[in-house]
Amino acid sequence: FVVTGATTMKTVFINTAKTILFILVLSLHQINHLYSFTNAVSIKMSTNSVLRSVKQILPATPKHWVGDGFNVHPVFANKAFTEEVSPFLMFDYAPPKHFPALKEGQEPRGVGQHPHRGFETVTIAFKGEVEHADSVGNRDTIKAGDVQWMTAGRGIIHQEFHSEEFSKKGGDFEMCQLWVNLPKEHKMVKPTYQPILKGDIPQVGIHDISVKNGVGECSAENAVGNV
Repeated sequence: FVVTGATTMKTVFINTAKTILFILVLSLHQINHLYSFTNAVSIKMSTNSVLRSVKQILPATPKHWVGDGFNVHPVFANKAFTEEVSPFLMFDYAPPKHFPALKEGQEPRGVGQHPHRGFETVTIAFKGEVEHADSVGNRDTIKAGDVQWMTAGRGIIHQEFHSEEFSKKGGDFEMCQLWVNLPKEHKMVKPTYQPILKGDIPQVGIHDISVKNGVGECSAENAVGNV
């Protein structure tokens, strides 16, 4: 999925971020339809019209475990961390999976403390709950329909687990996470964390598709997240 046309890096970053988030927040069924979508797509953003086309349809990738809580497909496959998907770095999708309730004394499933620097992580929970904690004091849980947006900036250490409540009950779990590179001039910004809750995300009807707009603008609806 490649942006074409002469434009500035800032415009590419902002417009492409809006496009990928437009795609990510569709329902699972709508996302599946996108895999077979091969016609050119014209998406109007603010006062500019940017034509994008599908350059390549990537085949489904095998799943792998991130920690013991996230069984994900690396959607970008061998395109991850390349100029072809810039400013995006990586996109993991964990399809629906049932996790049994933990037995007494078992630790929550997930990924322990690990560092990030110079980019942002955008996590969407479709089912289940994701608990976040980091080295600058943020601690939060997102539930189905919520988004967490972490800016690593000059550096942060964080951890991600199934929430304590979800771990006790068990259930179906589904989520995705996108890594967004920061422009050079913003790589050393202060690390921040934004929870964007389901009830605060505007929903916009476009033709027969319902879009939840987590960041930027879509059909004049302002979102709640900050890029």
